[in-house]
Amino acid sequence: MAFQPANLPETIVYKTLVFTWLFYAVGALYVVGPVLGWLLFGLAVIALYFGPSLRPSLRPTGPIPFIVWLWIAGMLVMLIALWGGHLQWGLGLKQTIKSSVGWAKGWALLALFPLAGAILQVRRETLVRGQCVIGLWTLILLPIMFAAPYAGLPERIFVSPLKAVGGPGPEYFSVYFYTLDPSSWTPRWQFYAPWSPFAGLLGIVMVAFALEEKQPFWKTCGIVAGLAMIVLTKSRMSLVGVVVCTVGPRMLPLIAKIYAWRLAAAFATLMAIFGGAVFTMIEGGIYAFKNARADSTRVREALQRIAYDRWSEAYWFGHGTVQPGPHLVEHMPIGSHHTWFGLLFVKGLTGFLALLLPLLAQTAIVIIDCIRHPRGRLPLSIVFVMIVLTFGENIEIEAYLLWPALMMLGIHAREMKLAQNRASAQCAQSSAAE
Repeated sequence: MAFQPANLPETIVYKTLVFTWLFYAVGALYVVGPVLGWLLFGLAVIALYFGPSLRPSLRPTGPIPFIVWLWIAGMLVMLIALWGGHLQWGLGLKQTIKSSVGWAKGWALLALFPLAGAILQVRRETLVRGQCVIGLWTLILLPIMFAAPYAGLPERIFVSPLKAVGGPGPEYFSVYFYTLDPSSWTPRWQFYAPWSPFAGLLGIVMVAFALEEKQPFWKTCGIVAGLAMIVLTKSRMSLVGVVVCTVGPRMLPLIAKIYAWRLAAAFATLMAIFGGAVFTMIEGGIYAFKNARADSTRVREALQRIAYDRWSEAYWFGHGTVQPGPHLVEHMPIGSHHTWFGLLFVKGLTGFLALLLPLLAQTAIVIIDCIRHPRGRLPLSIVFVMIVLTFGENIEIEAYLLWPALMMLGIHAREMKLAQNRASAQCAQSSAAE
């Protein structure tokens, strides 16, 4: 049975997901993400303002949840930090406007999509099915992409003229069959992402969503396509993340059960006996993991070290923008490849806390709800992916593809609020009956 959106917001969200590969084929994904975010924000504002005067399918689901307010506040503080850094370093009005537009296409989305998910009548099932449809198209296109390097086809098909709208780089508007790993000159696939490691993390998100699908066919499409993305991107971070981000939320409720503590006690006893040998094996595995792509590890560690060392030059508001790196880091921008070190360098302690506080609160909320109810599994998987992402990428410039995950956080906040309201109403009825 085909999935049918129930209202205008659901139609917009579902169609955008279904056409993901089409948008990628014309290099439009970087434009579509921010446009969708601000469009849904407009619909949410209209719903909140007009309320009962709208037709039922467009009315707000309730007040804005606390966690969404926290994301909104954090991203507004991020904008203030941006202005502070530009003012401190005299970067000028033109650069300030350009960076503010960049904020609207990046950091702002971390608040806009949770707000849309919390306020608009978009069901969880809409995002789940949409991700599985992307998975089906991925599987259909996979044989062509896999054969491309061996058939002598070019890596990059073309760069979209939409790059004229501006963005972090041409790779955001490029369409690829595959890319070649510069350390081994073997093919890697990046699917509809700007580079391979991020595509691997999107594969984890796809698997997490697909695990919620009720129809076996669509569930299989989502899981198989997600795993293919993880494997073919050859991303070390994704190979670790797929286990942590999908198994972890399903194991977490065990901590609330007595036998889990008994197992933990038995594990601790075994570790006391065999711990030395286990830690030696772990250290060997970490060494092999880092040396699997040693050049990449070296560049990332050097970028982080430079960003941290130069943070003291602009403690509160940072340097305002990324800066070209030296030959040591292959001229990669200082402030890239790591969200936390990047924030310290670009936006200082103010920007660092503007992301840290809402992310910590979001993590605590989804962990507690995951222990209590199965609805918390998918949001916890998403938060785990976000955390993993922050330690290897810059999350703000990738929010345009993470939008279904961000929207899911808002839907989860709404689901929790509705469950609390129902519980309160039942308690009130029970008290009245007595």
